[in-house]
Amino acid sequence: MSSIANGPRLGQSAAALGADESTRELPNEVSLDQSRPMQPPATWPISDHFDGQRFHNPTLPRGFAPTISSALGMIFERRSRWPAVVKNAGVPRLRALCGINDVAITFVNHATFLIQYRGLNILTDPIWSLRASPIRWLGPKRVREPGVPIDELPRIDVILISHNHYDHLDLDTLRLLDQKFSPIVLVAAGDRELVRSIGFTCVYEFDWWESFEVKPGCKVTFAPTQHFSARGLRDRQKSLWGSYLIQETDRKVYFGGDSGYSTHFSEIRRRLGSPDIALLGIGSYEPRWFMRPMHMNPAEAVQAHQDLGAKQSIGMHHGTFQMSHEAIERPLQDLAAAVDAAGIDQTSFITLREGETRIYRAK
Repeated sequence: MSSIANGPRLGQSAAALGADESTRELPNEVSLDQSRPMQPPATWPISDHFDGQRFHNPTLPRGFAPTISSALGMIFERRSRWPAVVKNAGVPRLRALCGINDVAITFVNHATFLIQYRGLNILTDPIWSLRASPIRWLGPKRVREPGVPIDELPRIDVILISHNHYDHLDLDTLRLLDQKFSPIVLVAAGDRELVRSIGFTCVYEFDWWESFEVKPGCKVTFAPTQHFSARGLRDRQKSLWGSYLIQETDRKVYFGGDSGYSTHFSEIRRRLGSPDIALLGIGSYEPRWFMRPMHMNPAEAVQAHQDLGAKQSIGMHHGTFQMSHEAIERPLQDLAAAVDAAGIDQTSFITLREGETRIYRAK
């Protein structure tokens, strides 16, 4: 996998290797307006998910977070063997001709999507690194290259970060994206200073239900999930986790981040309306005794799809990093069975191959 490496040239193609609401408007040009004042330091109010010191899930017992002993127990349980290398089959169409209200979704890998709509290019939880880990020689290692080489991306206007786990907030990837594009970055409460520390200047953090207008008429709302946060042993639950609903005119795209199944999907539908397209996790769900609060299995993802009232859902968080015990093909098999058991249209909840672009035409 010569196109994947950690460091300053990470994730480039073989050719490249050889040779309180905030408002900010994106201009039509590639360069972004950096003149707006920075978001002031945030103080988060006491709420059903913040006690003044740490965040928690109101849908789980107070103080829930995986313990070190349970995590070790999960790690040492027998797991399915993944292949060392998997070839990608998707064909990106990053510059396909789209109508003004068409939405193009490209699955890069894991929880990384490129969302293109009305001239905006939005990346979700970008990771092009070889490992999802704080250690470059240890931790979950990718079995396939990103479906889109990082040097082939169009200009990136906005990056959405759902939470601070290493497979979702990857600093090496973010450094390179900052050097190339200087995009706006939206993060969960408590993660702004981490992202600013590597050079980004336009970083905004959010509590649940807060919104950000990236340009007139295009609003991004940070919504709940059921998960947890930590990058080490001393920062557990010090930052928030969540999902994003992107809305422009009458089109809505929901990026679900990481989440266990809970009532928040119905609440999102009640407060924000049903999305046209929902990007939902379907992997990293075994063993259930450990993963259930944090990651949905495919049957729960189908229920979330129904709770949201999504017109179309696309599965993610599978097939790149082995984060749990299920075999690499199991999420796709279990999703097909769950869709069939729910009696819904097989085309209403799909998966894309890494690198594949799907264009959703305006009706």
